[in-house]
Amino acid sequence: MRWMEQKIKVLAISGSLRQKSSNTALIKATIGLASENISFIVYDGLGDLPHFNPDLDVEKGPASVRELREQLKQADGVLICTPEYGNGVPGTLKNALDWLVSSGEFVNKPTAVISASPSPMGGNLAHASLLLTLQMINAEIVENGKVIIPHITLKLNQEGIITNADTRQELKALLQGLEQACRGQA
Repeated sequence: MRWMEQKIKVLAISGSLRQKSSNTALIKATIGLASENISFIVYDGLGDLPHFNPDLDVEKGPASVRELREQLKQADGVLICTPEYGNGVPGTLKNALDWLVSSGEFVNKPTAVISASPSPMGGNLAHASLLLTLQMINAEIVENGKVIIPHITLKLNQEGIITNADTRQELKALLQGLEQACRGQA
């Protein structure tokens, strides 16, 4: 089948700016579980975005915002992995999403969401909040595309390897759902 030969492009976004973030390590480990039919671009501009201001949300707008929007336009799908700060989505990730509310890059874009935390709840409040925002901007959350990982420090080692078989399986199912949705098979 010809379409199987084409790689799909996924933009991967970690909701953490911390250098040794377990969520950034997890997103990289998840990418390592993907089939060879998916290519990833890891977005690294989260900390470069200005605070959202509707007065700046004009056609030209800030260069960093234009770059984010262009990367989203070029992507077939999106993978977001976020920690939880203060019972919610980290401010930098929410800020990025605020820049996308009026521009439409997420409309019907296949999207998968992971939250991970050392806590027993796994960042469930951030996860729920993120899903509400993505729903509002019309992202398509794919089948099997929602994973909450509690006790991440017990499931991801210092080298960034997923050591828990169940977690690895959940993430593989998430990636498979994302790939199928990007190919229009979901």
